[in-house]
Amino acid sequence: MSNTRRPWAIAAAAATMLSGCGSTGGDAAKTATDNIISIAASEPQNPLVPGNTLETGGGQVNDVLFSGLVGFKADGTAVNEVADKITPNSDNTKFDVTLKSGWKFTDGTPVTSESFTKAWSYTANLKNGQLCASYLAMIKGYDDLQKDGLKGDEQLSGLKVIDDTHFTIELSKPYSVFPVILGYSGYYPLPESFYKDPKAFGEKPVGNGPYKFKSWKHNDSIQVVKNPDYNGNFKAANDGLNFKIYTAANASYADIQSGNLDISQNVPTSALKTFTKDPKVNSYSKASSGIAAFAIPSNLEHFTGEEGVLRRQAISMALDRKQITEKVLSGTATPVTDFAAPTISGHSDKLKGSENLEYNPKKAKELWAKADAISKFTGTFTLSYNADGDAKSLYDAMANQLKNNLGIDAATNPVPTFQEFRDEVTKRQLKGGVKGGWQADYPTIENYLAPIYATSAADGHGANDGDYKNPKFDALLDEAAKASSVDEANKYYQQAEEILLNDLPGIPLYNSNAYAVFGKNVKHAEPNWNGVPVFHELTKQ
Repeated sequence: MSNTRRPWAIAAAAATMLSGCGSTGGDAAKTATDNIISIAASEPQNPLVPGNTLETGGGQVNDVLFSGLVGFKADGTAVNEVADKITPNSDNTKFDVTLKSGWKFTDGTPVTSESFTKAWSYTANLKNGQLCASYLAMIKGYDDLQKDGLKGDEQLSGLKVIDDTHFTIELSKPYSVFPVILGYSGYYPLPESFYKDPKAFGEKPVGNGPYKFKSWKHNDSIQVVKNPDYNGNFKAANDGLNFKIYTAANASYADIQSGNLDISQNVPTSALKTFTKDPKVNSYSKASSGIAAFAIPSNLEHFTGEEGVLRRQAISMALDRKQITEKVLSGTATPVTDFAAPTISGHSDKLKGSENLEYNPKKAKELWAKADAISKFTGTFTLSYNADGDAKSLYDAMANQLKNNLGIDAATNPVPTFQEFRDEVTKRQLKGGVKGGWQADYPTIENYLAPIYATSAADGHGANDGDYKNPKFDALLDEAAKASSVDEANKYYQQAEEILLNDLPGIPLYNSNAYAVFGKNVKHAEPNWNGVPVFHELTKQ
């Protein structure tokens, strides 16, 4: 699990045309002089290519450098960005797209229909090994691009270019949330210069968003400046952003306190109880759509078949989530009741199997014993996490709970940096529990399910880090995709969740608050629909 919105603000998007959407307006329209905002960040796992970015370090930079057909306002409302109109047919299997004229990349080349269709096809093509490939799986022709022997430039057959500002999208099956998914970063356009040297492009990306790339000093900072030619919905109120890379939350927090950093979403565990009262900083802590969990590889010895289900349920019941959120996280999170977040339409605390997320050490030990009767577990169950994410106390606490409540050897496996950790996850080198978290890509419950647990997202094609595969789960996602309303879709998504609550391919832990600390002179610091500060609205006094 990797990269977190509010209830469906675009409930009728699949059945109506998206057109005539206005600017966010307000403070976002202001300008500032010599007003660079410094932001605590992490080193991206990969070069800055949208289709190959599945984590927040690179994702938050890509999101300010690129603009897609659709964008999301701070409250989660979808608005047309590069698109002028997106018109679906009656069953949401075909969409006619009209682009606004005048959009350009920062190298001066125009944003055309092919800027989208070629980028999506490149991302979907197996030869190119892009991490976001599965997000395009519903487009017709995707399966043809998952075969061996491809050159890498084959195109999705479901995409047809009519002219520079018109193209069509044909899906292989109905997908009711597709107009919302178009706002995801995996659907950003790319200029022609990308295909000449993708690796070099990733080091110096050329986008079409509110900011343009300035520099990247690895493991130090990424700097972007306001794009003077941008004319979309999210104009920068500041002159630029400096993503300063940290490997320890206490370091970024100290820099906020001393005035050497403007805003950080990283608060060290030692300050969780006090940061909202710290006189040296301003802050917020609000409910968000973030969820924390850890995945367990589906092929891990002793964690397959019936034995695996018993062990996964035992581990889940052996964890005291209330104690963790209250004592370790100081009330900045709440125990989960399903696989989504309370701020998302479709979330429920009454699903069949939700008892598997409740603390029940007696039942946990019984389930572990039943699994041992099938095949005796020996050795140590490990919990892997990135050491630079200030998660030591959390994972130490969980390892101790597993030891005490299951009577097994359990230990943590800290990996030095987030980049190294994600590389090991991508290469499937980690065993045992593997830290995950989800910052939603678009505001639907589907985003908590398909990208993380669908078969199409396994084996390196998406965020299914545990390579979970269940045809019944996939079939329910398909039924939800055909739904004619949000309520109908959510019924299928909840049935799919009940399968997850039994199988527990990932162990959901808690729904995290969106919190941040920022300098006393920083203005307009508020979280957006998925808990991230609205970077383009930040200014300094």
